[in-house]
Amino acid sequence: MIYVHVPFCRSFCTYCGFYSELTGTKSETLFSEYADALAAEASARKEEIEGTLDLNTLYIGGGTPSVLPLSFFHTLGAALPYGPYREFTLEVNPEDIVTGGKEYADALAGLGVTRISMGVQSFDDGILRWMNRRHDSARALRAYELLREAGISNISIDLIFGISGMDDGIWQRTLDAAVDMGGRGAPEHISAYQLSVEDGSALERLRASGRYADEDEDNCRRQYDLLCRHLADHGYAHYEISNFARPGREAVHNSAYWNRRPYVGLGAGAHSFDGRMRSWNGELGSGRGTLPYSSEKEILGDEDVRTESLMLGLRTAAGVDGRWLRENADAAVIGRLLAEGLLAEVAAGGEARIRIPESSFFISDEIIRILV
Repeated sequence: MIYVHVPFCRSFCTYCGFYSELTGTKSETLFSEYADALAAEASARKEEIEGTLDLNTLYIGGGTPSVLPLSFFHTLGAALPYGPYREFTLEVNPEDIVTGGKEYADALAGLGVTRISMGVQSFDDGILRWMNRRHDSARALRAYELLREAGISNISIDLIFGISGMDDGIWQRTLDAAVDMGGRGAPEHISAYQLSVEDGSALERLRASGRYADEDEDNCRRQYDLLCRHLADHGYAHYEISNFARPGREAVHNSAYWNRRPYVGLGAGAHSFDGRMRSWNGELGSGRGTLPYSSEKEILGDEDVRTESLMLGLRTAAGVDGRWLRENADAAVIGRLLAEGLLAEVAAGGEARIRIPESSFFISDEIIRILV
């Protein structure tokens, strides 16, 4: 499993707190230097990478990877000669796909990309402007059409709910548009997240100045329930708290994160995990053609592993092994949560599993806190 972080964006979204650097339209030298830095890091970590290839997925995220020229991906591909991948995901902004046109979309498919994750976020143009997104709803639909025409048969779109001032009608129209995509057929995967105020984001500054107030939690819960019902009615399986997929189209790479599979993260700001150690790269420095970011790490103790396994496992519809949970959490607490319907015991693959039922996914953080 390989993750590559692209820390570049054309503009910053109102809600985003992820590490990224703002770039102009003329950044060929910067992109070339960064591609060389990634190639050098991949070479230095070759043995580490090859130890994670049993799943053999590649995920290029950001930031906004679609701001990059095709030459960047050719350099990266030469440095990562491990394809064809079981799943090769690229995150894109709709505007970049439309601007690049058919040639760009076709080239992405030709590079071996098998899955696109597209940040749509909303089909309401007023909300998109407030988010400082570069696309509107029409451009999102056009980007989707171009990707389909290029032969990309696995597309995921991101949506955001729980925005102050966004009523249920706006959210319903976004959901209707998401499962129709302008008559072009539903995407294979939908990720939907409740808006949160991230440190360092423009939204944090808006809230601090009194120009934004968090949405009422009851309204957020109602919109989440509407999301769950609507996507279930259209054939999506709710396989993780924020993720819905057509049968067999669950994200292989992201699912491995929740199962604590080892992975290597390349690039500025990227994280890695080997089962016991989590490490992460720093931000870009001045000499991008070398390795301008240093790695930090932490070793997980047994208690850290237990807590992490519980927290990640209970985010999923599969839940965790029932026997393991009873050995690692208070039996009386588990019994009480089962009796209250906040946990459910199910049979799967010949073993008893304990999961959080979908009706309680919205309050999963509280349930997990009680167990931990």
